[in-house]
Amino acid sequence: MKNTLYKALALVAISIAFISCSNDDNNEASSGNGNLTLKFDNAFGANDLILNTQGNTTSNNEVLKISLVKYIVSNVVLTKADGTTFAYPKSKSYFIADESTTAGQQFKLTDIPAGDYVKVKFGIGVDEDQWKLGAAGQGDFLAQANDAGMLWSWAAGYKFLALEGTFTSATVTTATPFMIHTGKTGTDYNYTEVTVDLPTKALVRDNITPAVHIITDLSKIIDGKNKIKLSDNNAGGMGAMIMGGANLPLITQNISAMFKVDHVHND
Repeated sequence: MKNTLYKALALVAISIAFISCSNDDNNEASSGNGNLTLKFDNAFGANDLILNTQGNTTSNNEVLKISLVKYIVSNVVLTKADGTTFAYPKSKSYFIADESTTAGQQFKLTDIPAGDYVKVKFGIGVDEDQWKLGAAGQGDFLAQANDAGMLWSWAAGYKFLALEGTFTSATVTTATPFMIHTGKTGTDYNYTEVTVDLPTKALVRDNITPAVHIITDLSKIIDGKNKIKLSDNNAGGMGAMIMGGANLPLITQNISAMFKVDHVHND
């Protein structure tokens, strides 16, 4: 009888503690601000990307040695578990992902309303409305993009994504340069938005800064839904330079499917 009473009291104590902790968690999530970090980890297919290393092979048996990867990440919107959204301030929402630098692989978003977040949306490139503000309306980002080599000229606009290196194939047996640059070409603006689900909630609190680890599968740029052969764009054997034409909208479609969230750290 005494053991039964002790067990019952213990269960009550555990239940009270659980409810108390749950209430504390809810209170933390309902007010205040915190930070969140987006981490971009570039890969090629199933393998982590290592710059200037041969062996990145497409389904068309073209082998790429990638020397440069940069892309503009913009217009971040976070979605909570209850469906409400938070759009990161546009004035702070332009970043340049760069495989060659540590700073270019993660971006800290500050002053995020506390909450449990389940989705992240972002653009690749600079949206047309922002570009239409003119050079004077770009703030500090114009100089940042220019310094990073992500601007053709103001009239030509931003480079949204730049992938460069050399390649070989069955018909191109000597290592040959390739350059893929996306952006505004003619009437095609080629800006795209991406929405990724989080496998676990990102718990933004004043004492917790979640890190959302995003894998970018660069193979999908030319080897996604739309298959594009560098060999077919090797003009006169001088290299494959894809910076416009019919391929760019196809590449933009591919880019929208090359991101996924691998995991979330709530530290």
